[in-house]
Amino acid sequence: MKAHDKKSQDSLTPQDALDYLKEGNNRFINNLRANRNLLQMVNDTSEGQWPFAIILSCIDSRTATELIFDQGLGDVFSVRVAGNVVNEDVLGSMEYAVKYAGSKLIVVLGHTKCGAVTSACNRVKDGNITALMHKIKPAIDKENTVKEERNGKNAEFVEKVANLNVFHAIEEIRERSDIISALEKEGRILIVGGIYDVETGIVDFFED
Repeated sequence: MKAHDKKSQDSLTPQDALDYLKEGNNRFINNLRANRNLLQMVNDTSEGQWPFAIILSCIDSRTATELIFDQGLGDVFSVRVAGNVVNEDVLGSMEYAVKYAGSKLIVVLGHTKCGAVTSACNRVKDGNITALMHKIKPAIDKENTVKEERNGKNAEFVEKVANLNVFHAIEEIRERSDIISALEKEGRILIVGGIYDVETGIVDFFED
């Protein structure tokens, strides 16, 4: 499998880009990785890059997006921050990806058993971590089905908050970026969320 070039990137629809990730994750969970010559891909991308997607995910060491989606060099932009939260730098990176680098898809990817979400549920305050936890708090506030033990010891509560945190990030992207919102309304890009299961390797996309 070769690296994407401008022609192949231009030919993709946003749905094609999403399907590429789905197919890649299916290969990953079945241990059927695509045959790639990585050194050749280094050469192929030495003069430029044409990633078809940008993926915002957590820094968790188990969630390396190029691996879980079986992608190669130059295929995706990977933005990683604890709790897959949105800030100005993340938004700027996404705007660059879709407006100037030609990416067709934005993915916000949370994961099960997230340490950042668990810490936020436990109201951890420590150094710069405090500001990070504050960005996850809206998802905690939106979760209203769990009435008791609303903390990091309650696995059900943590997973529900992790899901809502993905949706909150997508809301933030749409509300805070006129560039991205306009491109989505024009049908030039898709924005989707998903959760990676650290036990199975499966990504469940939230397409609705």
